[in-house]
Amino acid sequence: MDGVVDIARAQKRAYAGDSDRPLGGYLATLAVYGLSTAAVALLARRRGVRAAPVRPGDLALMTVTTHKVSRIITKDPVTSPLRAPFTRYTGTGGPAELAEEVRGHGLRHSVGELLTCPFCTAQWVATAYTAGLAFAPDATRMIGATMTAVAGSDWLQLAYARLQKSAEG
Repeated sequence: MDGVVDIARAQKRAYAGDSDRPLGGYLATLAVYGLSTAAVALLARRRGVRAAPVRPGDLALMTVTTHKVSRIITKDPVTSPLRAPFTRYTGTGGPAELAEEVRGHGLRHSVGELLTCPFCTAQWVATAYTAGLAFAPDATRMIGATMTAVAGSDWLQLAYARLQKSAEG
């Protein structure tokens, strides 16, 4: 076992160089993701849930929902208490969004990166949405429609603000 640990440390040094890259933390988050998806797949199989084809409307809802929920998790002021153990507030990052920097080392840093990166979080959200379609399709579509309406409202709010600004100037 010591040999495996030594090889892993050597690979980390070779990969990261002088940078502090939390490869062990990344490996832990990958393991949680992999185990979670495997558990959902196993549960679906045991319950006899068959994967239905994803219809274009479902894909559209999933896409917009994934975008919006990822932004809520990673940037929204209301969800900042969830990110606080892993991040430090640095200001605002856009309309109704916060800017935060990741803090800590190892797993704490990796989770902080996940919770501040909408691109990273999107994979988790889309996977959860897919599981929702398998186990509770009607409720999942309702949540998807709600988040799609919120995302559409966001765009209208931004357009309205821009129109107001151009009317003033």
